[in-house]
Amino acid sequence: MAENVSGLGVIIAGRDPEALAAWYRSALEPLGARWEEHMLVVGPGAVIGFDQRDDVADRAAEPGRHLVNVSVRDIRAVERHLNTLEVEWVRPVEDDGSGWFFATVLDPVGNYLQFIQVPEGG
Repeated sequence: MAENVSGLGVIIAGRDPEALAAWYRSALEPLGARWEEHMLVVGPGAVIGFDQRDDVADRAAEPGRHLVNVSVRDIRAVERHLNTLEVEWVRPVEDDGSGWFFATVLDPVGNYLQFIQVPEGG
């Protein structure tokens, strides 16, 4: 069964999924993601969906428990765009010393959205 996995989807649940979807769209569509039907396509076989849930708190209790990671080609362009949205930075753009760049922001309900730029040729 080699190469049986063909994609990855993440569902971000909250009490107001329309507001969450609008925030993620404003954050990610200008970077190249696209809205399809009811989900945000962030790459080949990679989607973010949004769901109405009454069994979750208004804010994420442990936002570091899971991170939604988005790989990007130009993390500084991401930084400039997100600064126009006045996001709250958990981890500003940082080079780990080996050419990998990471940055993390909070979404409206306190989940972590992390951006990763891999080294050239990586």
